Amino acid sequence: MSSIAVPVPALAPRRAWLTDLPVLLVAGVWGASYLAAKDITTPGTVVAVLALRFAIVLPVLAAAGQRRLRGLSAAQWRGAGTLGVVLSGIFLLETYGIVHTSATNAGLIISLTMIFTPLAEAVMTRTVPRRGFLAAAGLSVLGVVLLTQGGGFTAPSAGDLLMLLAALARTVHVLAMSRIRAIRGADSLSLTTVQLGSAVAVFAVLAAVPGTGAAPWAVAAGFGVRAWAGLLFLSVFCTLFAFLVQMWAVRRTSPSRLSLLLGTEPLWAAAVGIAIGGEHLGALGLCGGLLVLAGTTWGRRSADRAAAAVSS
Repeated sequence: MSSIAVPVPALAPRRAWLTDLPVLLVAGVWGASYLAAKDITTPGTVVAVLALRFAIVLPVLAAAGQRRLRGLSAAQWRGAGTLGVVLSGIFLLETYGIVHTSATNAGLIISLTMIFTPLAEAVMTRTVPRRGFLAAAGLSVLGVVLLTQGGGFTAPSAGDLLMLLAALARTVHVLAMSRIRAIRGADSLSLTTVQLGSAVAVFAVLAAVPGTGAAPWAVAAGFGVRAWAGLLFLSVFCTLFAFLVQMWAVRRTSPSRLSLLLGTEPLWAAAVGIAIGGEHLGALGLCGGLLVLAGTTWGRRSADRAAAAVSS
């Protein structure tokens, strides 16, 4: 479950495995995050778990970047805060979705962001996507339809639809990051810290509203060793560690290679869900999952080639 999109500068690629390995590890922990979140979350604890997850790492990020945070302008604070509100919506949709579907489905459906984002960009710039990309998008959509029909052709579950909405919300977040001019001069650490702080504020407000579930402190008090281990995994590895590795990797590899490595996230989600979570796709679901992986990979490469052709 990807934490935050980080702006990536265009740098010359280095194919050293010492750089690739940590990035693949990030993709792996993101893939495992769906099962981890599903294991410790119920419909009544979604808001509380999200508040706890980000509140744990927020002081670390704030302490590490306090000087740069003080250097942000009012416009940059507002821009990053707006992105944080969008981010809170993404995680609410994702986490409620995970509660109501399988970790495998969640990881594969959310990967449609890689298709939705270039399509949305094409609409906004009034350009026509390449035929190869449109074919890849169609393949991905067909894959999602098959993936959600493991028990026969029925309506997708509420969780599947929420994950689809989360993929659309991720697209909005990525596009907003590229178009909010005020944040372009902000460093990624400060930007991430303000976004997480805004998201924690949203979760805290929601937790205080009657009917939104148990309070964060009540949920934390009821956690056992396994639940705390899962929460710390989501906080420390899927959020803090993932962000730090991205900051390190963008200075050592190319944007396209970083995207390709992080794009293996749905593959890890399916592997963890099946191997550890005991989930079963069935023949129809397996075909759908393979189509999603093939379509998103094809679409990402097609979009990268189109972007390279425009910039050359």
